[in-house]
Amino acid sequence: MPDNVMPPRSARRFAIDPSRRLFALLSVALLGLGACKEQQRPPRPAPVVSTITAKKGPLPFVVSANGQIEPNRTVAVQSLVSGMLTRVAIAEGDEVRQGQVLFQIDPRPFRAELDRLQSTLARDQATLLRARGDSVRFAGLAKDGYVTRQQLDQTFAEASALAATVAAGRASLERARLDLENTTIKAPISGRTGQITLRVGSLVRAQADPPLLTINELEPVLVRFTVPEQAFEEMRRRSGLDKALPVSIVPNVGDSSQKITGTLTFIDNAVDRATGTVLLKARVPNADRSLWPGQFVSVGLELTVDQDAITVPSEAVVTTANGAFVYLVEGGKAKRMAVKVGRPSGTLVKLDSGLVGGEQVIIEGQNRLQDGAKVELRGSLSKGGPSGASRGSTGRGNRGAGGAGGAGGGGGAGGKRGAAQ
Repeated sequence: MPDNVMPPRSARRFAIDPSRRLFALLSVALLGLGACKEQQRPPRPAPVVSTITAKKGPLPFVVSANGQIEPNRTVAVQSLVSGMLTRVAIAEGDEVRQGQVLFQIDPRPFRAELDRLQSTLARDQATLLRARGDSVRFAGLAKDGYVTRQQLDQTFAEASALAATVAAGRASLERARLDLENTTIKAPISGRTGQITLRVGSLVRAQADPPLLTINELEPVLVRFTVPEQAFEEMRRRSGLDKALPVSIVPNVGDSSQKITGTLTFIDNAVDRATGTVLLKARVPNADRSLWPGQFVSVGLELTVDQDAITVPSEAVVTTANGAFVYLVEGGKAKRMAVKVGRPSGTLVKLDSGLVGGEQVIIEGQNRLQDGAKVELRGSLSKGGPSGASRGSTGRGNRGAGGAGGAGGGGGAGGKRGAAQ
């Protein structure tokens, strides 16, 4: 082919330098490796956990039970006489004092009966006085033989019978006077009145049901509750039966943070065969009237106090077939520690062995942990830094403390989501 003639285009394509082809192949291989690296999964983040310090200190031994409030004293007010009700001196629900007038029954029939008995007694006393004078005269005549011995004995017998009649008249008069006083019905105790069953104009029957009203003494009140026989034996072992143990009461309805204290005052003398429990009662001053008869409460009977007890929240303990354990945080890693669980106390549990107090115990996130795994404390960074800027730039906000995670890292999207939470 002449030198001045150009080769065809297809011939030029296959006449490329081999070194350039090698360079192209290497470039494609490098691009493929880069794509593979970009598709690799990122490392799994460390689990976020919450911790609390295991505490060492006094722990009361408390027996918990359900109880009911009852008045210290309750009186069903009934009338001792029958008659027409002429006055009601109080209203339903009033606070009354001992001796205060509550009701008035028509006293006129009882006053008339009292006057009649007084007159009868005066007549009998006059007759007795005459009979005694006759017996004295007959005794003098009998000495001189003017009357027989039989007449003298009859005179003394008549005087004795009249003396007995006068004594009976005095008793009847005292009963009539008492009935007249009972027409005015007074409060036998201080307390709060209940519902009034009869109104003015009603006929009142003596000692009839229902009572006119009921008065409950609300200051103090009693808390009635039962404990199982096992807890009763523990109470006898730790405190005996003659010690005034402290009792804490929490109402079942209302402010559950309100705690009221009382003192154990009664222990029943037998175990209930049907339920296997022992009846106890505690007295509460109730000066603020926060407890009401019939109200249900939760009762805690404090037996003793265990000194230097190790306690953790109950949710920190993981129980398996091989025993119980907790997770500790040491050097940013989770450490599994076997423990021996003792008795519970509210939301806490006493550990008989395994911890000495002061350890950082994980209470949330244990289901994602293994012994020796790295962990991240909730509200802090994996590197322990105090700022949230790096946290916000990574695009992951701390869900438990999102405000803190977003406040320092406004430059990242994750920080914004944390702040919005």
